[in-house]
Amino acid sequence: MQNDNLKFKIFFILIISLFTIHYSLFTGEAYAHCPLCVAGAGAGLTFSRVLGIDDAITGVWVGGFLGAVSFWTQRMLAARYDFFLRKLAGFLLYVLIVGTTLLTFYQFDLVGRYLPIFGVDRLTLGILSGASFFYLVDAVDSTIKIRRQKSLFPYQSVVFSLGGIMVLSLVMYILTFYY
Repeated sequence: MQNDNLKFKIFFILIISLFTIHYSLFTGEAYAHCPLCVAGAGAGLTFSRVLGIDDAITGVWVGGFLGAVSFWTQRMLAARYDFFLRKLAGFLLYVLIVGTTLLTFYQFDLVGRYLPIFGVDRLTLGILSGASFFYLVDAVDSTIKIRRQKSLFPYQSVVFSLGGIMVLSLVMYILTFYY
């Protein structure tokens, strides 16, 4: 049984590696929330429980991951359907993706394994705070780009998104271990 589990892990790592190599070699255009970034984040989150990272911190990254997936999905849908160019449609898609993920986590009993923070499950709190913060950081980033008509510096969107999630992870770490 343990040997089969090891074989599955090796197979999974191999598939993710091949997927990442393929998309890094054959990517035509990169965005702040590109498919390669989303795939890399998903692979990293898969190993968080194996590494023993607290669910509140993992939830922050899951929330950011879901935000990237929703922005990416909105961009794909907006290319085909003008309806998804509207901000309300993007926000509703964002809420739909985060909400269905949380419902799925509850359906398969992936939450509630550890002590709650403020009466809320750690993973749920992390996902909601990470998704909300990621959305706000993206809104600030977009506002800066619109007002200045350019970015403050190269890769501003990536730095804002990743930096915001890292700061929120530090806040969750402090909250988790000193609460």
